[in-house]
Amino acid sequence: MDAQHKPIALQGTVWMTVGGENFGGPGRVELLARIAETGSISQAAKAIGMSYKGAWDAIDAMNNLAGEALVERLTGGKGGGGTRLTARGEQLVRNFRLIDQVHRDFVAQLNQRAAGIADDLTLMSRLNMKTSARNQFFGTVTRIQSGAVNDEIELDIAGGQRIVAIVTRDSTEHLGLQPGRQAFALIKSSSVILATDTGAARFSARNQLSGTIARLTPGAVNTEVVIDLAGGGSVAAVITNDSATMLELAPGKPATAMFKASSVIVGVPG
Repeated sequence: MDAQHKPIALQGTVWMTVGGENFGGPGRVELLARIAETGSISQAAKAIGMSYKGAWDAIDAMNNLAGEALVERLTGGKGGGGTRLTARGEQLVRNFRLIDQVHRDFVAQLNQRAAGIADDLTLMSRLNMKTSARNQFFGTVTRIQSGAVNDEIELDIAGGQRIVAIVTRDSTEHLGLQPGRQAFALIKSSSVILATDTGAARFSARNQLSGTIARLTPGAVNTEVVIDLAGGGSVAAVITNDSATMLELAPGKPATAMFKASSVIVGVPG
């Protein structure tokens, strides 16, 4: 699976501090719990993969930071002594496990929404992108046809539409373009040609996006025409006022936006 398509997973670990000093986390609490189970520092250390010295160093640090003993040694007796948790140590293990469970439940709830968070972050990054190109489409690379100098890139966008771009081979490598990679296409509105009745006519322009005229904004010389595309999205073209009149453009009228593959600029999310 491509790295950018892998789901986001949130993780977190509870750690305790005393006066800014690191008191301990799951590892040290597990050490205490194993001591309670086994009554032995060496067995507890072995069970969690810690050295005997490391275990005692951790215990000494926790005892000092807690201001009272969490672990105490037992001497004599039939078993020859051993180690056990004090009442304060047992309380610490119980409370930490309770807090850790609450924390894990909280992280699990966040993970249920992680996919939506990822989508929103991606969308916000796109919305914050600044470019002079009037038309901006986001999609997925579906095919790359390599050439001696240039490559042909196919990009699927919303609504099942497809955009074809011509880029240099160096650009393909530099952008890391490959099938499945997310990318965006930029097209200046001045590079878009409009047609209202294509019929059986054929055009050399590789890109032909059909839809319905949504609005026209006339200017002193040119008119901006926005076409709503099937499945969502829109494409804008700037044509002369004379062309708008000749084509009898009006909202609701079917139209096709055409542009050359060489007019498309391809980029990838940062």
